[in-house]
Amino acid sequence: MTQMNITGRATRVAIISNNKYQSKRVASKLFATFKEDKDFYLSKKNPDIVISIGGDGMLLSAFHMYEKELDRVRFVGVHTGHLGFYTDYRDFEVDKLIENLRADKGEMISYPTLKVHITLEDGRIFTARAFNEATIKRIEKTMVADVIINKVKFERFRGDGLSVSTPTGSTAYNKSLGGAILHPTMEALQLTEISSINNRVYRTVGSSMIIPKKDHIEIVPKRQGVYTVSIDNKTMHYKNVVKVEYWIGSKTINFVATPFHTSFWERVKDAFIGDLDS
Repeated sequence: MTQMNITGRATRVAIISNNKYQSKRVASKLFATFKEDKDFYLSKKNPDIVISIGGDGMLLSAFHMYEKELDRVRFVGVHTGHLGFYTDYRDFEVDKLIENLRADKGEMISYPTLKVHITLEDGRIFTARAFNEATIKRIEKTMVADVIINKVKFERFRGDGLSVSTPTGSTAYNKSLGGAILHPTMEALQLTEISSINNRVYRTVGSSMIIPKKDHIEIVPKRQGVYTVSIDNKTMHYKNVVKVEYWIGSKTINFVATPFHTSFWERVKDAFIGDLDS
C-alpha cells in the first residue's frame, strides 16, 4: 500500500497471523480488502488496531508484541481453530469483521494486566507484563518461599511453585490448578498454589486467594538455586532470585468493542460446558 491511500481519518491496522493455512487465508483476505480501502492503512508500526488471527496463543503473542503501546492500541481476534476466549470472530465471519471495523467509533472494552518485578541477588531487576499469568517454580527441588501480601507475611509456602493470574487468565492455567474463574473486568489478582505440601509439619492456606487491586504480592524464595519464571507463553530461568513482586498494572489491554464481542459467561459456557440439554 502506498502513502497516497492515507487520509486524515485513516485507521492504521496491523495484521498478525500464525502459519496455519486457514489463518493465512484469512490474513490474505484482510490484506486485500484494506489495501484498497482509503479509510485504512496497513502498518505493523504504531497501529491503532491489531488484528490477531489464530487462537488465544496468537493473541498473547500480539499482546507482547505491542505491550509498550497499550495506551493507543486496540485488539481484535479472529479464531481459526476451536473457540477461543478472546477472539470475537470465527474464520467464516471475516466479512462481518470488516463491516464492523468500517463502522467503528473507537469504543473499547478494557481488561487489567499484571506487572511483574524480578529482583536477583546481584542487584539486577527484570520487569515484565502479563496478560494471563506469571508463575515461579523450582523444578529440581521443593520450592520454599515466603508469601507476603501488602507487607503482611502471610505464609511460608512449600511445593512446586506459585501462580499469579489476572482475571483474564483465571480461565487458563489458573483454572487447571483449581483456581476460581473471575470476570475479566474485575481489577484483582489471583494467587494459586502449585502442588503445595500440607501436613502436620508444613501448612499453607491450600486454596486460591483473590487479591484486590490496591494490594501487592511478594514472593521471597528461601533457598538459592535456579528458578523458572513464566510470563504468559514465555519462560525464563534465573539463578538466586531474591524476590518477585506482582501487582495490577496501570495499563490495560483494550479490545475493539463491536456487536460481536461475546459475553464472557457465554465464552466460559462454550469452553467448559458446551450446549445444555433442554
